[in-house]
Amino acid sequence: MTDATSDATSDLCDVIASIDGRMDDTVARLSDLVRIASVSADGHDAALPRASAEATAELLRDAGFERVRLVEIAGAHPYVLGEWLGAGPDAPTVLLYAHHDVQPVGTPDRWTSPAFEPTVREGRLFGRGAADDKAGIMVHVAAVEAWLSTRGSLPMNVKIVVEGEEEIGSPHLDDFLAAHVDELRADVIVLTDLPNWQVGWPGLTVALRGMGELTVTVSTMTQPIHSGMYGGPVPDALTATAKLLASLHDDHGAVAVEGFCDGVRELSADERARLDELSVDEDDIRRDARMLEGVSYVGDPSASRWELVWYRPTITPIGMDVPSTTQAGNTLLAEVTTKLSCRFAPGQDPEAALDALEAHLRAKVPFGAHVAIRRGHSNPAWTTEPTGPAWEAAVAAMTAGYGRAPAAMGCGGSIPFVAPFSEAFGGAPCLLTGVEDPATNAHGEDESLHLADFRNACVAEAHLLAELATRLG
Repeated sequence: MTDATSDATSDLCDVIASIDGRMDDTVARLSDLVRIASVSADGHDAALPRASAEATAELLRDAGFERVRLVEIAGAHPYVLGEWLGAGPDAPTVLLYAHHDVQPVGTPDRWTSPAFEPTVREGRLFGRGAADDKAGIMVHVAAVEAWLSTRGSLPMNVKIVVEGEEEIGSPHLDDFLAAHVDELRADVIVLTDLPNWQVGWPGLTVALRGMGELTVTVSTMTQPIHSGMYGGPVPDALTATAKLLASLHDDHGAVAVEGFCDGVRELSADERARLDELSVDEDDIRRDARMLEGVSYVGDPSASRWELVWYRPTITPIGMDVPSTTQAGNTLLAEVTTKLSCRFAPGQDPEAALDALEAHLRAKVPFGAHVAIRRGHSNPAWTTEPTGPAWEAAVAAMTAGYGRAPAAMGCGGSIPFVAPFSEAFGGAPCLLTGVEDPATNAHGEDESLHLADFRNACVAEAHLLAELATRLG
């Protein structure tokens, strides 16, 4: 990792003092945003993502952004747009990105404190969306607010888009992009929705896996029937589903679907070298993943842990429609629906991989059961090389904000926004930063934000505006 530095990082004492002086208020405003249960998934109150968008718009206005507005796309939760173009037409422009929608709570009884009642414990702010990604919104707000309140201007032009559907795969992104790409055009994109390597050690993400979903319904009868009267010769849909799901992986837990992994490219020498630079502590991974004692790792045993997370595909059942144990009757289930979440590696064609998975499911369904498959939105993996002036600016800024150079790392998650916008802007570089750490547990119970790292992220972004202005100007 190049430890680039510039004079731009050394003359921001007033801006950084402003961030520090407002930090308690910044955390309070973040907490107010977390209280809005802006779950974008189907079956949740659509009024809440709208309320979150409206609250986000107010935060942007208060920070000094201009032309702040909600953008409506048919069938979509609102986007929020804003800008500050006072640096002039000859200055470079950065597009800032975050999202205001959040994941469902999951199992409320397993949260230490209620998911939408933000609570500070041991230097961390707990709550759904506290890190993913409402903290990302507040990083942008804090940096811009500090510049404008102290200097009265920003060192470059800034545009911002805050999405309301990232957590459901950005299904309306193409429509949004077609309508608004010209007004959002920028020289560089900064996405604050990614993890850091460790607490106190920032990360810049160079690889994202792609994502896709299938919903699979297995049926064996027209209605449930008495398990005592017919159990034995008549197959039930849950047993058929269990056998079908078991066929997706081999005994190591690696994907065993013919054709699904086609196109996965070999890692370059530079990519392997970057993997080797990041130490792997098996006990740390177990702790951070909340693995139970005695549970073994899965996947190709020849691949390293982070290679499996960042550069290999997966198929995972993430939800199933069946009666709960308290609601279960003594019946053979007639129908079971399962949602499968897929992650795609660099080089894969998501649609071809989903075609292979669909063919496997139809061929392997047992007992002659009927299978219906509905395909959701998908997007490919994304990679970049850690070079160029924008990357050097980010390294300098994060070094100034955290006191050490960032790790060049991958992320097993997906952000559908990245590739389409970069391509639409003629290959504009994307800087993927964030506030999460291994203990954040984004998407899980007790999601949390490390408050000291949150402060460092705000400071780093304030430096980043100066660095980008200097290096791209």
